[in-house]
Order: sequence, then structure tokens, then C-alpha cells
Amino acid sequence: MSHKRMPRRRAALAVGGVAALGAAAFLLPHASASQDAGQDGRTPGGTGTARTLRATDAPGLDARLRKLLGDAFAGSYYDSGRQRLVVNVVSGDDDVVGQAEQAGAVVRQVANSAAELRAATRTLTTRAAVPGTSWAVDPRTDKVLVTADSTVTGAAWDRLRSAVRGLGPGMATLKKSAGTFRTFASGGDAIFSQAQGGGVRCSLGFNVTAADGRPAFLTAGHCGVAAEKWSDTQTGEPTATVDRAVFPGEGDFSLVTYDDPGTRAPSEVDTGDGRTVPVTRAAEATVGQAVFRMGSTTGLHDGRVTGLDATVNFRSETDPGGVDTVTGLIQTDVCAEPGDSGGPLFTQDGGALGLTSGGSGDCTGGGETFFQPVTTALRATGATLGGAGAGDQAGAGEQSGSDAGSASDAGSGSGDEAGAGVGGDPAGGGGDPSAAPSDGSRAGTADDGSPALTGTR
Repeated sequence: MSHKRMPRRRAALAVGGVAALGAAAFLLPHASASQDAGQDGRTPGGTGTARTLRATDAPGLDARLRKLLGDAFAGSYYDSGRQRLVVNVVSGDDDVVGQAEQAGAVVRQVANSAAELRAATRTLTTRAAVPGTSWAVDPRTDKVLVTADSTVTGAAWDRLRSAVRGLGPGMATLKKSAGTFRTFASGGDAIFSQAQGGGVRCSLGFNVTAADGRPAFLTAGHCGVAAEKWSDTQTGEPTATVDRAVFPGEGDFSLVTYDDPGTRAPSEVDTGDGRTVPVTRAAEATVGQAVFRMGSTTGLHDGRVTGLDATVNFRSETDPGGVDTVTGLIQTDVCAEPGDSGGPLFTQDGGALGLTSGGSGDCTGGGETFFQPVTTALRATGATLGGAGAGDQAGAGEQSGSDAGSASDAGSGSGDEAGAGVGGDPAGGGGDPSAAPSDGSRAGTADDGSPALTGTR
């Protein structure tokens, strides 16, 4: 791709620090004292005192609590306002609660166990896989949040409502979305392919090195299924070939290898106007975490993670009336539009989180978007984050290890809309992929007190 073959000088400058985005500015970090003491002034980690921690540290604490609490663990989420991890437990045992508090979490006793909530999602998959629906466990309400888009009416709506009621009282919440769920094939830079039946436009996610050492990149699986050959220009010759594509099923990701083995593919996100964000590691997402998304159609936008391990029922593009179910996705309140598919979801400090899959709404009225976790794609393909020829990069195990653990029992937030992707034309819209956001920008500091990027909702 064009910006991937950049001079060594630019690559060297890119890894030196994160540049300001457009009119956005980076602010100074909060005083480090907030990381050293709780709101009550006591030392974090003491008995009965929750730790103040950065969002990047939340997955690690979540993983420890899963092992520590066992069957009593019922999900967790990151409270960005208080900078603390809230963990749900189903046991009233004082010893269990004490252990979780000693580890540094805010403990909340709930009625539904993680096993019961997972069983509820499996029941929905069996009985209510209706196109235009999605569900995920919501750790904030201790229920499964089920969402139907505007196309779910009549018998389909009755079927979904009956399945939700069949789970029993206090187990699930059913919401209706005003939008239409769709995949966003139409991030990073725009990529194009002349597929049968019309051109496809998507976004490049993250540069990686394939298991055999070839330079490659990750993008959405539904993009890779739609076409085999890809180019960085709409009318140019193909410069990359799909090696593996997964969609639907257990993910939405593609590994695409550059045809030229000498391609320099640095580990960074192109945020437009010649500015880049160095990508330093693959990381697990946490519910409540602040995130950024880049796409070739809509540019840079930000929001928060609202759910993990989400199931999305896309309306099939190839089978009228059929459904393409995808599992294991990250749910967010970040907007996206056609052409943004495959683009990167990342943190302000360079953590690679996901690849844009699909969602509802747009970047004018807002909406929600689902993402393929990067860690899952790396494990499945054997690739490592970082482009070949861009310097030493950590392996897949090393990358995910620094942010090990996830809140996979945590789920979607309680917003009125949830998105999956259904229908929609895979051909993308326009938009300048290098354009920086021009309105609705937000500046500030991140959850962890480090300098924050500025994006638009």
C-alpha cells in the first residue's frame, strides 16, 4: 500500500512518539498521585480498598480475579470515572469478597452467575438467530442485552421476544434499534478490489508479519471473502492477495499478504494528514475502556468498549433470508460507515485491539460498531503484529501477554442502540481517507492519565 513504502526517515520519526491529529492536541498527563492512592487516601491494594488503575492494567487484574474467584466470578467492567475495575460475584462468602477486594477490585454481589449468562446466550443462538439481532452479556446490569434492528418485525420479532421471555425473569433485556445493522465493507488506508458484481472498498487494519515471514496486513473477514486481490488505489493493479479469510463463524478477519516481499509495512495507524500513531502491542479490550477507530471513509472517531464476546447475526449477502452469525466480537459505541470495514480499533498509547466488522447508524447520528479482536486473529493466523522490514517486533504470544486476560463475560452497555451488520451494499462510499475530523472533536486525558488523542463521536 502506498503509505507502507515510506522512507526510513519517516519510519524512524514515526516510532518516536504519537503526533497530534489534525486540530487535536495532546494534553499533559494527570498528576501521578491519582495512580498511587485511592479516593479515601489509603494505599491501593489494602484490605477493603479498591486500587486506582489504568485501563491498560484492567485486563490483567480481570484475569487474576477469574482464577482467584472461580465459579463465584460473574464478569467485570472498567469504571473509567473512578479508574477502578468492578467485579461481579455470586457468592456471599466473606472470604471470596475479601480476596477480590484484597486484589484491588470493587466487589459487587449479583444474582446471575457467568455460567447462567453464557447458557442464556447459547439458548438465544439456538432459538433466536434472526437476521438483524445481536446479544452480549452486560456486566453493568448482570443480564444479557438483546438488540433487534428495524428490520426485525412480525413473526421474527415474536420469535425473538418469545426466546427472551423463555430465559426467565431477570435474565435478559430486549431493546429495539432504530437503525439497520450492516457490515461496513464498502481504519487505516483505503483498500480496493474489483470483485465479481462490483468493486469493494474496505480499510487496512494493522500491518503484520505472516508466519512464513512475508509482509502482510489484517482486515475484515467479510472483505477477504468478497475478493481475493486488493490494491491501494481504486483503479490500480493488485498489490496484495488474501491468504486466509474467516467469515462468518468464529470471527471476521482476513490475513492479506503483500505481493512484493520487499514491501516495508511499519507498525502504525495512518490517522490522516501525514500523521501516524505507532502500534506497540496487541491488547485485550475491557468493558468501559476508551478507544479510537480509524476508517478510510469517516476518519478518526472515539468512544468506549460496551461489550465483549458479542454474537452478531448479519443478514446474509449471498442467501436471501439467511443469516451469517459471527461470535466473539468487541462491542463499542463508536460510529462507522461503509468503507470503514477492517479498519483499526486502538488505544491512545498504541495498543491494537480490533478490526472493524459492522454496526448500526452512522457518524452523523451516531451508532454502535462491532470489532474482531486482534489477539484472536493473530493466534488463528500465526502472524505477529508489525510489518516485515519495520524493525524487531514482538511475537503474538509476547504481544498478548503484556495485556493478558479479558473480560469475556462482560458484555454490552445499556445504550438504546446496538449494532450488528446486515444487508448493505459492500461497495464503499467516498470520503477522503486522509481527512482529519473537523467537528465535534474532543480533547483531554485518557483513563490512565496519559495524553489523550482527540476524535469525534
